[in-house]
Amino acid sequence: MSEADAHQHHTIDYIELTVTDLDEAKRFYAAAFGWQFNDYGPGYAGIRALDGTGEVGGLRLDQDARPSGGGPLVLLYSTDPDQTVAAVRDAGGEVVNGPYEFPGGRRFHFTDPSGNELGAWAEA
Repeated sequence: MSEADAHQHHTIDYIELTVTDLDEAKRFYAAAFGWQFNDYGPGYAGIRALDGTGEVGGLRLDQDARPSGGGPLVLLYSTDPDQTVAAVRDAGGEVVNGPYEFPGGRRFHFTDPSGNELGAWAEA
């Protein structure tokens, strides 16, 4: 597949999270979800796609940033939400809502060490 084929018109292509401590954010996401990173200097790390085909997002350092609370909610998929809850907590994240049932499955929301709120969901 060429790089041009990897991008699809009008689809979400890249998610960037602003973090207050880049090393702590990389540690958290690696421990909780097994993410790996491409380092681009002291202020940015690209999030590698799990299948190795490129990057799906990035972590951008802004030590003065405060989470907006009103922006888009990034949702991760989980085949085992109870294990994912445990991994988030073990890595130092905080579950802030759920897990709860919704039509089609279960989900929960959590914050990372920089205060970004994300969610994870599983099919019923």
